[in-house]
Amino acid sequence: MVQLYTIGFTKKSAETFFDLLAGGAVEKIVDTRVNNGSQLAGFAKGRDLRFFAEKVGGMDYEHVLDFAPTKELLSRYRKGEMTWEEYEIEYLNLLDMRKVKSKTDIEKLHKNCLLCSEHTAEKCHRRLLAEYLQTASNEVEIIHLS
Repeated sequence: MVQLYTIGFTKKSAETFFDLLAGGAVEKIVDTRVNNGSQLAGFAKGRDLRFFAEKVGGMDYEHVLDFAPTKELLSRYRKGEMTWEEYEIEYLNLLDMRKVKSKTDIEKLHKNCLLCSEHTAEKCHRRLLAEYLQTASNEVEIIHLS
């Protein structure tokens, strides 16, 4: 089985965040954010997170823009111009247009953790992405680290 984790950093201290990752035996953080350099991200800014992942958790880090929603799509959802259900459809269509299933080696995702900012996975594209990748291989087990 390919263990594919997901996590959001919002409402978590760095200690809690890295404890959750270590508890799951995560080997690589896969950043799925369109903008990973925001000042609001604190310890989870892309450049800093790469450093902390290695130094604190012995983990690799990769920012994969093909996994991120577009700025426009995210903005429309946040402004209330579309429902969550509409967002889901557009995001999944975007993944298809980018040919994410065929370009992603599912087996290499073992012990990887999809990262986004949302506190929980319920209404976050990281959950949609994980489920999308799961449809490419029935060997994928999704584990949300909350």
